[in-house]
Amino acid sequence: MPTYTPPLRDMQFVMHEVLKVADDLKQIPKHADIDVDTINAVLEEGGKFAAEVAFPLNISGDEEGCTIDQATHQVTTPKGFKEAYRQYIDGGWAALACDPEFGGQGLPYVVNGMFYEMLNSANQAWTMYPGLTHGAYAALETHGTPEQKATYLPKMTSGEWTGSMCLTEPHCGTDLGLMRTKAEPQADGTYKITGNKIFISAGEHDMTDNIIHLVLARLPDAPPGIKGISLFIVPKVLVNADGSLGERNGIYCGGLEHKMGIHGNATCQMVLDGAVGTMVGQPHKGMQGMFVMMNAARLGVGNQSLGLTEVAFQNALAYAKDRIQMRSLSGTKAKDKAADPIIVHPDVRKMLMTARAYADGGRALQVYCSMLLEKEHNHPDEKVRKDAGEMLALLTPIAKAFLTDNGHIATNACMQVFGGHGFIKEWGMEQFVRDNRINMIYEGTNTIQSLDLLGRKVLGNNGATLKKFGKLIGKLVEEEGVNEKMSEFITPVAILGDQMTKFTTEIGFKGFQNPDEVGAAAVDYLRVAGHLVFGYFFARMAQVALREIAAGNTDPFYTAKLQTARFYFAKLFPETATLMRTARTGSKVLMDTDAALA
Repeated sequence: MPTYTPPLRDMQFVMHEVLKVADDLKQIPKHADIDVDTINAVLEEGGKFAAEVAFPLNISGDEEGCTIDQATHQVTTPKGFKEAYRQYIDGGWAALACDPEFGGQGLPYVVNGMFYEMLNSANQAWTMYPGLTHGAYAALETHGTPEQKATYLPKMTSGEWTGSMCLTEPHCGTDLGLMRTKAEPQADGTYKITGNKIFISAGEHDMTDNIIHLVLARLPDAPPGIKGISLFIVPKVLVNADGSLGERNGIYCGGLEHKMGIHGNATCQMVLDGAVGTMVGQPHKGMQGMFVMMNAARLGVGNQSLGLTEVAFQNALAYAKDRIQMRSLSGTKAKDKAADPIIVHPDVRKMLMTARAYADGGRALQVYCSMLLEKEHNHPDEKVRKDAGEMLALLTPIAKAFLTDNGHIATNACMQVFGGHGFIKEWGMEQFVRDNRINMIYEGTNTIQSLDLLGRKVLGNNGATLKKFGKLIGKLVEEEGVNEKMSEFITPVAILGDQMTKFTTEIGFKGFQNPDEVGAAAVDYLRVAGHLVFGYFFARMAQVALREIAAGNTDPFYTAKLQTARFYFAKLFPETATLMRTARTGSKVLMDTDAALA
């Protein structure tokens, strides 16, 4: 059976020693009183909930899955899920980062993000029920009317009601311009919505009395394509004027998807049969509100894979220390045993260190993105808000795609450490692989994220935001350029930063002549960009570790951080050379394949 220990020390290192989040938070009036001890105390308790309440339900939830009563359309979650959710809301965890105006605790996004990393390690399927609510909350907080906010946000803040996002339809996934769901205006200002949605995570369950669905649909006079989509609140149960629950609305689960992973989460086929909805924002401007939810979800999905990478690493490491198999190539290491523990073998260490490096790098990126989100929404300086928003837009597709791709690599590597036992359910490793696989697909496939990064976020503004990230690297080079001990960490990042300018310009020029060139290069490009970002953070982590060691700190924790950074730059970062080479081969070898694909 797998185990899980919240990585609190690793979180504290990134937050307080590398990125110094408390110092940044003090520049934001609403968080001026937040300090290191408060953040640590909250996360320590959050770790207990993750490890002691959510984690024990992970394997049983996977085995049991969700069930639907076809007569009532009611979905029942696995045993213990409902009770765990009750503990979650009783503990105030749903309200952690929500606005005090609606009953929230008003804690920083970074605290909620690290709490959710632990929940994702513990039980991704369960965590998706409350997790989706945060995105729906954010969309309504940004685009809802005062009346809508007063009606829905307090209940969503408390966790009494959850949320969902209803986008995909059977005939269209990412291309939402093709959707057919219709919204007919009514005399009372509401809309009757009719259509079918699929792949709706947490679209129906038995954990709360109400679910607040955010639904994309078309008005009768809607222009074609993406510009004709509006956003609507469609509650599972209608809400009376006094806030009490009224009649059951015309939205229900028509069936559950049978999936590769996340069995404990209800992935629903939702039917809207004249369901009553109210519009969020302006007619035909629904994507503005939905993108608030989608961008939050994309960061959240990256966090899901970070959580799975961490828990897979922990279990693979424990197994490698205990499992004996053959002798070390360099001579016997465990003379008192019939064979050596497999952790002595170089390739086992490579697999373990791959997972550890991708967890460390992913955590640094998640913390950094959480702080950008905080600054974008709450910093008093308008320029800081604008700059933070631009940088977050650049990094969001990387956080989603790079972290989930890395999660796929890491969970598979950790399963491999177990050998044949990794393929057996009781060890839990194959579930981590299965659960992570969806993260590369939903909330915009990783290819879509790559096109977004290269086409919109980089070429769309002539690389201006990418250059701003380059300035961060330049600043670090200025600080440590003469420090010989930092050269092994600084030099690779500085070189890649210079290469990225030429690489980007070259792809942009080719794409101007033939747009398929952008499509052919995008996936490789995002992965190169991901390594540039990770390389920057690993250099900063090494910087802190070297300073602590130079100051006489003998804590092996800092030695471990240095060893992880060295491994990353030696074994993982060099992938960028191959990726740039394959990206430069262009689109012809892909598109001139009619005979091969006949």
